[in-house]
Amino acid sequence: MSDLILAENEIRDAEAAPTSLEIEQHPAPRRFGIRAVLKNAVLALSVIVVLLVIGFALFPSVFASGDPLKGVPADKFQAPSLQHWFGTDNIGRDVYTRVVHGSGLSLTATLVAVGIALVVGTLVGLVSGAIGGILDAGLMRLVDVMLSIPALLLSLALVTALGFGTINVAIAVGIAMVAGFARVTRSEVLRVRRATYVEAAFASGVRWPTVLFRHILRNSYAPVISLAAVEFGMAILAVSALSFLGFGAVPPTPEWGSLIAEGRNYLAVAWWMTTLPGLVIIAVVLSAHRIGHQLNRDGH
Repeated sequence: MSDLILAENEIRDAEAAPTSLEIEQHPAPRRFGIRAVLKNAVLALSVIVVLLVIGFALFPSVFASGDPLKGVPADKFQAPSLQHWFGTDNIGRDVYTRVVHGSGLSLTATLVAVGIALVVGTLVGLVSGAIGGILDAGLMRLVDVMLSIPALLLSLALVTALGFGTINVAIAVGIAMVAGFARVTRSEVLRVRRATYVEAAFASGVRWPTVLFRHILRNSYAPVISLAAVEFGMAILAVSALSFLGFGAVPPTPEWGSLIAEGRNYLAVAWWMTTLPGLVIIAVVLSAHRIGHQLNRDGH
């Protein structure tokens, strides 16, 4: 008798339990905790930083109306204050003004570098992954060689061969970044290449270039775009490093890397000449990385 009662209770519990379909139709409510709020706040702050720096590059006179090349010798080595937010340098020039006006060259070089890497790397990865065979093997071995060399060292070797100047720095950094874009593009192309709609397009007689660009590339670019956002920050570091070494614009034209180089001899008496431009670079790099990771998550 007790066994019969126990069996009836188990059947009743099973009937009362929600089915898998009911669970799918009524998912658990999302919880927005402190961590989620902080992540959204960091992302918003990152976007603000990037937009602000873009504003520096496009409209420098709006954010800093002074002349970045002229200084007042009597005001040299003044610490940061309400009058000079980032202090002054060894000849009385306002460091904040030089940072704002120097963002144009630094961001231009960075955009050129990322553009070169994006276009060339995407084409290499697209052709390699779509065609395959000996061409794929040859291109990927070349990419492996480039990946085996540190990007900054390769950029330094290339800019030494190309010569000084902001554009040459951008070209050198862009070529050094091609391999990463080629690898990511190739992996995405290989994934999309096996899709049913791509095979159907080939079977229906659609021309190869049309399938390549309309179907394969169109459905492979999302991870590449998120990589471009992350590499934007790395390109800023590389461009600033080469500018710091003296390969960028000719002084006294301000660039972020050259501003840090100018202040390294005065660290004992004017720490702000290197620290504050360096913090600007760090803020932009971290913001670009945060936006890139968010794009990568949304793409998946």
